Parts: sequence; C-alpha cells; structure tokens
Amino acid sequence: MTSSLATVAYIGATILFILSLGGLSNQETARRGNLYGMVGMALAVLATVFGPQVTAAGIPWIVGALVVGGAIGLYAARSVQMTQMPELVALMHSMVGMAAVLVGYATYVDPEATKGFEGAAHAIHAMEIYIGIFIGAVTFSGSIAAFGKLSGRIGGSPLLLPARHWLNLAGLLAVVYFGRMFLQAESIEAGLFPLFMMSAIALLFGIHMVMAIGGADMPVVVSMLNSYSGWAAAATGFMLSNDLLIVTGALVGSSGAILSYIMCNAMNRSFISVIAGGFGTTAAAPKPAGGAAEPVGEVNPILAAETAELLRDAKNVIVVPGYGMAVAQAQHTVFEITKHLREKGVNVRFGIHPVAGRMPGHMNVLLAEARVPYDIVFEMDELNDDFPDTDVAIVIGANDIVNPAAQDDPTSPIAGMPVLEVWKARTSIVMKRSMASGYAGVDNPLFYKDNNRMLFGDAKKMLDEVLTALKA
Repeated sequence: MTSSLATVAYIGATILFILSLGGLSNQETARRGNLYGMVGMALAVLATVFGPQVTAAGIPWIVGALVVGGAIGLYAARSVQMTQMPELVALMHSMVGMAAVLVGYATYVDPEATKGFEGAAHAIHAMEIYIGIFIGAVTFSGSIAAFGKLSGRIGGSPLLLPARHWLNLAGLLAVVYFGRMFLQAESIEAGLFPLFMMSAIALLFGIHMVMAIGGADMPVVVSMLNSYSGWAAAATGFMLSNDLLIVTGALVGSSGAILSYIMCNAMNRSFISVIAGGFGTTAAAPKPAGGAAEPVGEVNPILAAETAELLRDAKNVIVVPGYGMAVAQAQHTVFEITKHLREKGVNVRFGIHPVAGRMPGHMNVLLAEARVPYDIVFEMDELNDDFPDTDVAIVIGANDIVNPAAQDDPTSPIAGMPVLEVWKARTSIVMKRSMASGYAGVDNPLFYKDNNRMLFGDAKKMLDEVLTALKA
C-alpha cells in the first residue's frame, strides 16, 4: 500500500470514528455508531499493517499479535457479564496506558526512531516521549486501581492520606525536575534514569489519585480514565508520527472529558472536587456531633403479591433501575413486567440517573439488552416533575440516586446532588436485599417514609414472583 493510499484510508477511518461518536450519542443510533467504529478501526488496522512503514518481515508478527489479542477480546466479550462491564472497561483503559508506556520506551531506546531529529526538533520529540510515558503510566496504574474498586477487590472507601494534596504537588514538581534532567541527557543511557524515576512517580500518582476517590464517584472515574486513555493514545501518535492515532486519541480524550464534566454537573460536583476525592464510602461512617441526622421511623415491608396488586391498579408507573438490577440480572424480567403492564394500558416509563450503576450508560445498556423500548426510557430531568402524578414508583436496586437527604439534609455527604424524587409518588417501592446503605455509604430516609414500601430479597427472584402474580 502506497503512502498516499494509506493517508486516504486514515482520513476515511477518521470520518468513520467521528460518525461513530455521533451515533453513540443517541440510543436509537447506537448500533449504527458501533458499526461505524468497527469498520473505521478495521480500515485503520489494515492501512497500518500494509502501509509503507511496515516491512514484509514484520507482518507475521503483527498478524500473530492480532490473532492473540482478538481471541482474548472475543473471549472477554462473550464471557463477561454485564455486571462486570465497568471493571472490564477500566481494565481495557489500563491496556491503552501500558501501550503508551511501552511505545515510549521503545521509541526512546531505538536509535532509528530518533534519526533525523536535531536541535529543537530533537527536544520536542523527547518531550513527546516524556509526556506520553507520563500520561500512559498514570492511566495504567489508575485504571488498575479502578478495576480493583469496581470488581470489589479493593474497598470503595477513599484513601485520604495526610497532606495528600501536598504529596501530589511534590510528585508533580519531581516530574518536572526529572523532565529537565531527561531533556538535558547527552545519551540514551543518561536519559533512562530520569525516565524510570518519572515512570515510578506517575504510577504511584495514578494509584493515589483513584484510591482517594470514593465509591459514589466511580462512574465519573471510569469516564475520566476513558479521557486519559484517549490522551495516552494521542501521545503515542505523536511518538510514532501517526496522524490517525493523534486524531483518534484527541476524539476519545475530548469526548471523555466532556462526559466527565456532564456527569459532574449531574452530581452537583466540580471535576476538581472529584479528583480531590473523599466522596463516598462503602459503609456509613459514624456521624459527628451536629452532623447529618440518622433516619428514624418504621420500615413498611411488602410482599411480591401485594406489589403486583399495586402495579395492576396503577395508571402511571415509573421504574428506577440501579446496580442491584444488574447484579441480579433482572432486566429481562423487568421487561416482561413492563410488557404485561403496557398491554393492560398502564403507562410505564423508566427514569435513569446519569450516574446509576458503575459506569456511564450502564442502565441504558442493560435495558437495551432486554429490549426495553427506547421511547419509554427517560433521563432524570425529563421525569422528575412527573412523580407527583405517578401511582407507583418502583426502585430496583438503587439507593443513592433516590435519597431525599440530598435535598433535605444540608449536612449529608450527598447534599445538593440531584436525585430522582420517587418519594413524591403516591406509593414508592424499594427493592433491596437488606437495609444496608448504598455504594456511597449514606443512610437513606426514603426507606422510612409513610408512602414507601420495602420489598426485600433478590431482585430477580422477587420480580419473577411479581410477574407470576400479575399473570395469575
């Protein structure tokens, strides 16, 4: 493949990637967006493998790597459950970071890669390598820490070290110092020491940054790491002088940053406060004197048959899914209940909070998998005003996103966070295994409200009983 033909293929792939992002912005066009992305990636890989920069001797190695990597990806796609998707995404982000680090080191130690760079051009290329390795190392270690938190291998409580912000500042200054040493190195051997030191600091920084972020902010963390992986890919493109990697990385990095900003707004949080950490714990912390009050009152349990009776008599129903629905794999039963109620003339809609689940769009993907119609799935802002006219609001495994303390208790850790106002419905039903607090570790006064009922048990088992009672 000639250089001109490879460039044309890269332009075509870039256009397809842009169309893919546009398609993924809407549920109805998401499948088409995925198709555009796959075709664009296939075109980009073929143009690279058969392009002028790859010799015939290198093709078998590349094909072998593609076969191994493709087999692993296919196995993961077929075997990983939807509940494990957030940690899989975090793990994939770590691979991008590791690739940027390895490419950076390989480019630096290869004399052929820096051949022809003199003076200012050499300094700029060295800076590209240094920054690329830094971003890649932060992305790699941060993504590994996020994988541990999302998979439950690491607790969700934030790690708040004393003077942690000063530690971060000291690390950043050290990175700048070693960067100066790296640029002034007169040989590859002399430059490896500051490069190793910077890499070690970047790895520690990535771990510390994610470990300091609490469980309730993890959806934002996944989006943030997505952005970092994009910038790592762009940095790799600069190191390899690959225009497509630069453009693609910039698209991923900027879209991830925008999504992170949107999600922070949805939680009434600033991006800096998320990075600073401290929001969300795995268990409710003891309340200090004068702090948020403990919810008081009696819990009103309900049976599956009684739930079915309420749904049967309702005219308007809003379903609020959460991570508990994903864990129980109850989305298909939810669809069957929805289908049955709609056939009986009940207006059933779904309310999705921007940070429901463990990653952006987690609940939307689950509902789409169960074939819930797109036109009855709404964002939080589209439904919140409708709860007073709703007969039954049923919450399936969600907690923090329906917590009235966000509005009523200024001392609550989630004060000011927009939530779905399910307690304004005539009857709200919360499905949970127990009275345990949610991922943010904040007590929920909703459980004790007079118009709320608690349906305890595994979500799928309870919903199967509800469906059986509805059809009886």
